[in-house]
Amino acid sequence: MATYAIGDIQGCFDELQDLLKKIEFNPSQDSLWFAGDLINRGPQSLETLRFIRDLGPSHQIVLGNHDLHLLASWVHGKSIASKDTLQPILEAHDGEALCQWLRHRPILVEDSSLGFIMVHAGILPQWSMDQVRQYANEIEKTLQSEAYKDFLNHMYSNEDNIWRENLTGLQRLRTLVNVFTRIRYCDKNGMMALTEKGELGTQSPGFNPWFSYPERKTRDQKIIFGHWATLEGKILGEHNVFSLDTGCVWGRSLRAMRLEDLTVFEVPSRQKKSR
Repeated sequence: MATYAIGDIQGCFDELQDLLKKIEFNPSQDSLWFAGDLINRGPQSLETLRFIRDLGPSHQIVLGNHDLHLLASWVHGKSIASKDTLQPILEAHDGEALCQWLRHRPILVEDSSLGFIMVHAGILPQWSMDQVRQYANEIEKTLQSEAYKDFLNHMYSNEDNIWRENLTGLQRLRTLVNVFTRIRYCDKNGMMALTEKGELGTQSPGFNPWFSYPERKTRDQKIIFGHWATLEGKILGEHNVFSLDTGCVWGRSLRAMRLEDLTVFEVPSRQKKSR
């Protein structure tokens, strides 16, 4: 029996099957953790979403920014860019059921026996684990409530990039979503540089990776995350964080890590290589 955490799939269904074959995944014994961004940009988003949903109790996921983008498009007809691959889900006979299932997935996965938590993008350095749990729960409760449509209609914002405990309403939720699903760089006070996506060293002065601050309150907690393809999976255990997005949709690879012994498995991407 083993638990494998898998990085951003983004609709690369064939590579997921290659990876599951490589790790000899047995759904009756093993468990899969998916670090979010199950869909979008890759060629088989619908097949990927159906497959993961049908895994049943042998898997857990956290929602990523692309997964939330699908939900916003489903609820309010948000514009779908030409590079998106969400339309087959929205037009599928089971598209409604898939989206309803997806909006009930968590923002945070935690297993105290394994000693890991998983989020899609990251958490702020000043947050304790109790705060991480509380804030993730706030988003989850909203998505799973009758207020989810209004929330998804007002979810997008680059301006809500500074966390303050006294934030309320949609501004509070937007800021929390930006932390859990979009953060890469922030300053020492927790201001997020949401438009910066480059590799380490390319960020503006005063900003550093969210996980790199010595005073980070969760430094003793092992954290799995995806989202940051330009890290190329190089951050693995440093700072007690494990980066699993190895840019499969950009032609690199798809990664899994076995949580019991930190063994890493990768398969090459079948997608056209891009910068």
